[in-house]
Amino acid sequence: MLITAFTILGIAVLLGSVLAVMYMAEGAAAPSWRLAALHGLIAIGGLGCLSLALRGPPRGLDQGAGSFGMIAAVLIALAAVVGFALFSARLRKRRLSGTLIGIHATLAISGFVVLIVYVTA
Repeated sequence: MLITAFTILGIAVLLGSVLAVMYMAEGAAAPSWRLAALHGLIAIGGLGCLSLALRGPPRGLDQGAGSFGMIAAVLIALAAVVGFALFSARLRKRRLSGTLIGIHATLAISGFVVLIVYVTA
């Protein structure tokens, strides 16, 4: 289940990278809200799989990475909260804040990097 969560969240990270490039392109229109919704749904699915995987036996205790799974889940959940705020602003046709996008990306990437360490421990 942990590998499944990692794979799903990896797909969400790739899709988020595509959304970021599309958003930052000069003169380009904002990415479709449908693509953003797909990114969010995939990420929430990965977070659900991760939370199910964390119910099993702990990993990485001998390397000191036993709590990394929970840290990754919290960071990704915080990214989901910020992402929901971004999505709701997008649906209300408001301009997305670059700071909020940066916070969302920082939380999500940090959570994914911690998850990489947890999976490989």
